[in-house]
Amino acid sequence: MFQPDKQILIDIVKTKMPFGKYKGTLLSDLPVSYLEWFLRKGGFPEGKLGMQLSTVYEIKSNGLDEILWKLKGMSK
Repeated sequence: MFQPDKQILIDIVKTKMPFGKYKGTLLSDLPVSYLEWFLRKGGFPEGKLGMQLSTVYEIKSNGLDEILWKLKGMSK
């Protein structure tokens, strides 16, 4: 059975966007429209950041934001 890596989710609510329009914004707080913009422009960046952005996109586009809200509450 597949078990998601909990550390990825924890990192998403603690890591800030390193560049662009939303520089300094927590990845978990990025609007779906910005994540969709990446997809229209050819996809997410390579590496860990791209994987994190892709994960945030999947969570938000499937209406699972509550996962991020709960994690943010726990990480404070």
